[in-house]
Amino acid sequence: MRILFMGTPDFAVASLRALVEAGHEICGVFTQPDKPKNRGHKMTPPPVKEYALTQNLPVFQPLKMKDGTALAIVQELQPELIVVAAYGRILPEEILQAAPYGAINVHSSILPKYRGAAPINWAILNGETVTGDTIMYMAKELDAGDIIRCAETAIDPDEDAQELTARLAELGAKTLVEVVADMGRGTVTRTPQDHSRSTYAPMLDKTLSPMDFTRSAQDLHNQVRGLIPWPCATMALQGKTVKVFRTQVGEETSAAPGTIVAADKKGIAVACGDGRVLRITELQPEGGKRMAAAAYLAGHPITL
Repeated sequence: MRILFMGTPDFAVASLRALVEAGHEICGVFTQPDKPKNRGHKMTPPPVKEYALTQNLPVFQPLKMKDGTALAIVQELQPELIVVAAYGRILPEEILQAAPYGAINVHSSILPKYRGAAPINWAILNGETVTGDTIMYMAKELDAGDIIRCAETAIDPDEDAQELTARLAELGAKTLVEVVADMGRGTVTRTPQDHSRSTYAPMLDKTLSPMDFTRSAQDLHNQVRGLIPWPCATMALQGKTVKVFRTQVGEETSAAPGTIVAADKKGIAVACGDGRVLRITELQPEGGKRMAAAAYLAGHPITL
């Protein structure tokens, strides 16, 4: 099938690669503009662009989607199908309707739960044990289109958002290829969403980072997992703010929430509001590198 692909981050690369390897004709790739990165502010292409160029695919990076420029490109490319995966832009209806087979999206949740920008993070933050990918027809409303197929997967209790994103990228890519094959055969189905059951997964920001140890150890463990790789959970330690990357829900304690009850090779154990400890095993001090808590303690011993 002749496909126009739209996507930006690593998550989307898996879907584009799967379509290429399945033998589909990728007539063009839309991705967001290059952005300055790191201290040198060097202009860096998004992962989808990097992969597309290795496959000699034509890349387009429109600054706006509603001024007619993007629509003109789509009409010139004449795709049979538009596939979107984490593009990061709202598509006007004229583009959604520009291809005979329509526009479909790879969304990393089981819709109608977790519509929006950060479904993987919020599934972990909220303590979900199952998530997945949904392939759906795109509609004017955000993530509200008819569902074509869902693929579920269990969330490992210690899996962080970065690890889960990588898994869902591959699961979504596999499901996408199956759906496109069904579309070509004319056997694809569509099921309207139950909008009354929808939930929203908004963009993350740094206000989510501070850890409140009056909460349960499990809630804080989920917070740490859900905010990786950005903005990361944070806590005050020896008068400074540190980022927390790995934790374990530990044993029971009678200490007041926020009290450090142990600091040794196993990590830094902090009492939580549910009477259990949360053991910090990996962190990053201000201006430092990510390290094991035991390595941090070697240079910053904590006296109990």
